[in-house]
Amino acid sequence: MSPPFNVCEPLFYSGLMDDPLLLVRMRPLGRALLLDCGQIQHLAKRVLRSIDAVFISHAHMDHFMGVDTLVRHVLVSPRTIDLYGPPGIAERFANKLGAYEWNLAEDFWCTFRVHEVGEERLRTVEFAGPEGFVGRYAGERAREGRTLYANPYLRVDGVFCDHKIPVLVYRITERAGFAVDETRLATAGLLPGPWIRELKRLFFAGNLNAGGLRVAHRSDGGVVEVWEPEAAALYEKIRATQRPASIGYFSDIGMTPENRRRLKELLHEVTLLIGECTFLAQDEARARAAYHLCSTDVNALLDELRPAWFLPMHLSKSYLGQSERLFRELEPPPGTTILRLPERLTPRPLIPADLPLAARGRG
Repeated sequence: MSPPFNVCEPLFYSGLMDDPLLLVRMRPLGRALLLDCGQIQHLAKRVLRSIDAVFISHAHMDHFMGVDTLVRHVLVSPRTIDLYGPPGIAERFANKLGAYEWNLAEDFWCTFRVHEVGEERLRTVEFAGPEGFVGRYAGERAREGRTLYANPYLRVDGVFCDHKIPVLVYRITERAGFAVDETRLATAGLLPGPWIRELKRLFFAGNLNAGGLRVAHRSDGGVVEVWEPEAAALYEKIRATQRPASIGYFSDIGMTPENRRRLKELLHEVTLLIGECTFLAQDEARARAAYHLCSTDVNALLDELRPAWFLPMHLSKSYLGQSERLFRELEPPPGTTILRLPERLTPRPLIPADLPLAARGRG
């Protein structure tokens, strides 16, 4: 079974023990979003060049070190890439870029627009490639609820949790598709016709509030066309009730009452939940000390959040070769399916015996 996404194609480019790396392809756009950015050297350049926005949970090395590789592969693309992260992320990004010389910068290089997320405001700093990636303050704005990023097909919401530092938890929600309820259509005395195609066109163009259209009404004398002045109100009258598909993502959080409350508010009944399970049940004390989760914690969260699918990730490498123990300990509630990852997906490091003789200086 596959999660029922219309717009999103979630691709987890990591194994169970690798640095977390979630890429979400947006099918209608042919573009992608990236959640966290640890080791990414195994991603193809064309994959990295498809990324429009990056969402960093926090700046620990295994979630942020891959930004250097990302810059390396996209800097000659003449476009703007958005990056979201906790307070201080712009300064850390500037420190990364400041470690390199940019004296050969070209006018067509890309720009990074870095957004520092606060509880109530977003502060933006731009790093323009043609200017050698010097950071320039670009303003700030009030947050509109939890939403950080949106396009015509989806939105990304975020809230803070605690890992002894602020950590962002994300939810990607697809825009509801166009759907007409035939019962509501009949109750309103309306008949199907070409006007529904026009209504659908206005819906996907985001123009439902732009005006009205002629609609086929049932009458005693047959069918009459009536001008409906508000397309938005018309669609609200006949639309089918639906729950848009969604993806939840959390990593590196402590099992605290406040974290649980925030997770439930943001991630309740998401379609696909991707979350850390760093320790097994026997190591609950280690989880508490490190502000991570163990399998017992994850079971409690699954019972509260009730996702349709759950993908565990970020298992400690101290359990190498023992990952089956994790899947035996996970006890999802009815209606939740556990997805499995292999322990490792990223290539192993090269050793001397892997190199051809010429590269070893013996040819």
